[in-house]
Amino acid sequence: MKLDQLAPHEFLEFTHFLERQCGIVLNEKKSYLVYSRLGPLVRQENLASISELLKIAYSGHSPKMREKVVDAMTTNETLWFRDKYPFEILSNRLLTELSKAKRKVRIWSAACSSGQEPFSIAMCIQEYKRANPRAFPLGVEIVATDISTDMLQRAKTGKFDSISISRGLSEERKERFFKAVDNNHMQLDKEIVSMVNFKPQNLLNSYSGLGRFDVVFCRNVLIYFSVNNKRKILQQIAACLQNDGALFLGASESIAELNQLFTLVRNNPGLFYIKKAN
Repeated sequence: MKLDQLAPHEFLEFTHFLERQCGIVLNEKKSYLVYSRLGPLVRQENLASISELLKIAYSGHSPKMREKVVDAMTTNETLWFRDKYPFEILSNRLLTELSKAKRKVRIWSAACSSGQEPFSIAMCIQEYKRANPRAFPLGVEIVATDISTDMLQRAKTGKFDSISISRGLSEERKERFFKAVDNNHMQLDKEIVSMVNFKPQNLLNSYSGLGRFDVVFCRNVLIYFSVNNKRKILQQIAACLQNDGALFLGASESIAELNQLFTLVRNNPGLFYIKKAN
């Protein structure tokens, strides 16, 4: 099926819809994403065009279709230990202090997609605990959130195909943490899977139900939001971080003018942010 192009007014209407639903700002340079991500959904639902799909999503008569459209547009490809340095900083710098905490240590992976980031964090923690058996006397909780309920359900299984496994995962960790279940899939160790608590969360909504965190990973997400929504998200993250809690953003992201909330910490390599004490 060759998909018809959206008329300019249809594309503009869709960008407004998407921003209202989840805050993502889609400009004309990224119009290709509409066709690459909604095309499979059009075929799956046996519809004639993207225009027909969007009319159903807008109508209000099919909340499930609206959710599927948003899921398709917000699902991003991800990989294990992305950019490496955040996980090196976590393992070599942050966990040393956190391991002595006289409370449960809590880490949040925001917009976790298919789970590679929170599971990478869990591997770092387990590796640290093996080297330091008395670390984290009251335990560690990793909370992983995403707007896509379908993606969360997939992540919860801890089951990944061969293509996903090949992206950023060393052979050593693959052997240590995974077992083959068939010719094309591997199952993550149950102990690692059990360390992560997956929850639905729209980053534009309140985070109060998530509690307080020592470390937040919110990486390669803010680039999709408007300036005002980016500011709102960072302010809400600051509110749920412990004093001196750490924030990791994507390599091309920054806190912009919110330096009253965070202190930039340069590492070699990479950087991260520390919440200023209230």
